[in-house]
Amino acid sequence: MLSVTSLFAPVESDLHLLVENLKNLVGAKHPILYAAAEHLFGAGGKRIRPAIVLLLARAVSLDADILPQHRRLAEITEMIHTASLVHDDVVDESDVRRGVPTVHSSFGNRIAVLAGDFLFAQSSWYLANLDNLTVVKLLSEVIMDLAEGEIQQGLNRFDTGLTLQAYLDKSYYKTASLIANSSKSVGVLSNLSEHQLGNLYNYGRNLGLAFQIVDDILDFTGSVEVLGKPAGSDLKSGNLTAPVLFALEEKPYLASLIEREFSEDGDFDQAFEMVHQSEGISRSRELATRHVEQAIACLQDLPASEPQKALVELGNYVLRRVY
Repeated sequence: MLSVTSLFAPVESDLHLLVENLKNLVGAKHPILYAAAEHLFGAGGKRIRPAIVLLLARAVSLDADILPQHRRLAEITEMIHTASLVHDDVVDESDVRRGVPTVHSSFGNRIAVLAGDFLFAQSSWYLANLDNLTVVKLLSEVIMDLAEGEIQQGLNRFDTGLTLQAYLDKSYYKTASLIANSSKSVGVLSNLSEHQLGNLYNYGRNLGLAFQIVDDILDFTGSVEVLGKPAGSDLKSGNLTAPVLFALEEKPYLASLIEREFSEDGDFDQAFEMVHQSEGISRSRELATRHVEQAIACLQDLPASEPQKALVELGNYVLRRVY
């Protein structure tokens, strides 16, 4: 089975450069922010988002090297993603991410919020310096979407009336928007046609949605080692995801457990079990599969190459995590 690292072989040296650059971009002006950055960018994340940007850049510029702007776009993408994680961890009060203590548990909430703000501001500054208004607009929208997704998630806790469409919208804001708009930005920097830009955007959008659905399935099927947090964390905090929404259609009693916020003994365990007894997980797998198929279809116009093959394989990798 291919690991995600071997998938990224065509851009391995690009990613290595990216991590070094990120530490320097955040700058040594603020020792505490540098420590936070070192901590974030060195925490052995999979770097999936910048890898997608770099793979697409290589896939669309086969005859030439990728542009410095493509590299900078990949760095900005990882900065925005990391800034959102720092803020998410404060909101969720998580102490550990990827097995490493979170910024707020190491440096306190105040520094964590400021470190997240600093990374958003820093990414905006580098974004402006790309001197491409279309890309600035696309990625500024992402920063708004990330906040919108968090707000929606906060407002819809324990809401058993949540529709699948509302769940997908929130998943777009929280996860897919960054992948979709940074993918499209690669094409903008390469002067591709509107049709090609649409394909790159839809590749990122569908891959991002599949990615989120798979994460939500793993919340029910993964181990603490895989998840880096206890199983069922989303359900426990009232964040209702695809497996739960599908299970609710079959098991009406599940709604009363959720609506009383698991206030009675055994409520949560019973709810967790009901999701497993329903078609919720298999229907969520089918939903993720449809999005991966749509993502892969968007790559058909790209010339055959190692980077293009890796982008297709990435879709299959996302699904293999739950099959």
